[in-house]
Amino acid sequence: MANTKLNPMVKLGLELGPIVLFFAGFRFFKDKTFHILGTDYSGFILMTAIFVVLIIATTAILWKLTGTLSKMQLMTLILVIVMGGLSVWLKDERFIKMKPTLLYLAFGITLGIGLLRGESYLRLVMEEALPLQPEGWMILTRRLTAFFFALALANEVIWRMFTTDTWVTFKTFGLTAALFLFFISQSGVLSRYAVEPDAPTDNS
Repeated sequence: MANTKLNPMVKLGLELGPIVLFFAGFRFFKDKTFHILGTDYSGFILMTAIFVVLIIATTAILWKLTGTLSKMQLMTLILVIVMGGLSVWLKDERFIKMKPTLLYLAFGITLGIGLLRGESYLRLVMEEALPLQPEGWMILTRRLTAFFFALALANEVIWRMFTTDTWVTFKTFGLTAALFLFFISQSGVLSRYAVEPDAPTDNS
């Protein structure tokens, strides 16, 4: 299947849609208990089950529309299925709450391994969309690695020390806003090390 470029707004909707729906459903069902097949489930656990299904569906749609999935998308899908499935099966909120921690740790460790080898794995993923000079990629990768570890720590603090309501709000809006603001804050690096359209890039 040939790779197809997708409208950015469609892609954004498919990626953020399940998160927004999880937040809306949780706000509506958080104080309710549902009796399903002889077992009681809280509103949070019910929405976690729905969230897992939505992630599977939207990831399948992305693959169908584009013909490819990034390693980040695949890693997210696997962690949502495993951690969300454990939360639903054991009726334990902690597993899905730990999912962002594991995800950001995995990203941070992966990028960190590349840095130890003198490489930018971020460049391998984003070079086509964001052409930068090699030094720019290394700076951006170091900063993003530290940022991913900071997000993992923040998620651990929020879910362990605050209410479920606070964590859901943080997961829906806080993490998304943090990622957006991070890349906005890197505009200096992106402009300073940008590759001119006609300039050759160093592929070494």
